[in-house]
Amino acid sequence: MLTIKQNLKEVISGGNPDRFVKQYEFMEMIMEAPMDLPLAPAPGTRVKNKWGITFDWPIDQIGSFPMHDDEHKVLKDVTRWREVVKAPSVKYSDEEWAAAIEHANNVDRNEKYVTAFCAPGIFEMTHHLMSMEDALMALYEEPEYMKELIDYVVEYELAYAQEYLKHIKPDALFHHDDWGSQISSFLSPEMFEEFILPAYKKVYGYWKSNGVELIVHHCDSYAANLVPFMIEMGIDIWQGAMTTNNIPELIKKYEGKITFMGNIDSGRVDTPDWTREKIYEDARKACEEAGKLYFIPCLSQGLNISSFPGVYEATDDVIDQLSKEMF
Repeated sequence: MLTIKQNLKEVISGGNPDRFVKQYEFMEMIMEAPMDLPLAPAPGTRVKNKWGITFDWPIDQIGSFPMHDDEHKVLKDVTRWREVVKAPSVKYSDEEWAAAIEHANNVDRNEKYVTAFCAPGIFEMTHHLMSMEDALMALYEEPEYMKELIDYVVEYELAYAQEYLKHIKPDALFHHDDWGSQISSFLSPEMFEEFILPAYKKVYGYWKSNGVELIVHHCDSYAANLVPFMIEMGIDIWQGAMTTNNIPELIKKYEGKITFMGNIDSGRVDTPDWTREKIYEDARKACEEAGKLYFIPCLSQGLNISSFPGVYEATDDVIDQLSKEMF
């Protein structure tokens, strides 16, 4: 029987895996690493991060999102971004890094990838600061200022990466950035190529040039029209790939160039009334359609968790069952 890491390598290289990769099993994420995560700690709370972005998590919702009313919006005029937007320091004490270093040192790297976690993404940062509407409009109305702002976010990411790599030698990077709705990308491919591709070529190129073997990018949306750019920027695995992307078609088209991780939509199975039977139905369809190579069955959720208790674990169990049935 192959190890978790060996089996993953067989899948992404078009080799001979002996089972399905089970969601996030190959990534040991070092979540103790100090960072300015923009997440409210619990439902019903509101927090402001070090960029000045205020996140609100309504008690009846499954996640938080930035507040963009006049009182809370950080950047109201992109032409004045240099006056307003101030990146937090990436310098943390040895004590703050200690738990992350201990975790990484205790990982069997023959079995799993020690994985750095980074969120939000570069595009997300622009609309977190400005609002989605303002950010999209600014790309048309003030493209040079938006390029400056994106460059500023990139410099912050590179500075953080430098600190991370100095303290921990990760084997993989798991990076968030949502680029679309369920049915369309937010940007046209031409605009994405102009604004977003150069940024990620710098960021992912830096991580890879410093020993990171695997880039896993989370984007739980439609982004089939952006896959050529994903490949160009160095993404090895697209996590969160929803069924609206037609994953089997993408595997045929880009075979050997990128692996697709998803095809089990969280919005369909991760619900208050979830059942194992429904998870099995969707997961089996996903695996039958996508096959055994360049595909990892996974919820579209952007971490190894679920919104409702038990769903992630039940999905793991279903994938184990499907491996016995289909291999």
